[in-house]
Amino acid sequence: MIVTMDAKRRVSIPASVAPGAPGDQFEARFDADEDVVILRRIKRKPNWLAIWKECPVPMDDLPPRSQALPKGIDP
Repeated sequence: MIVTMDAKRRVSIPASVAPGAPGDQFEARFDADEDVVILRRIKRKPNWLAIWKECPVPMDDLPPRSQALPKGIDP
């Protein structure tokens, strides 16, 4: 497959070649010896909110925090 760069120096890669989603990030590197541009998809960081929602223990069931100061600290 041949893709062409437009006037704004953008290249569109068809989804059939490399499926992706909006927001995917890529590392672009130019190899002068081979005269090629190499794109490497960067893994997305885990969504901390989704992980937190999957927590098996409801936050209401956790023991209450102690109001006492830690040992060795004087007010």
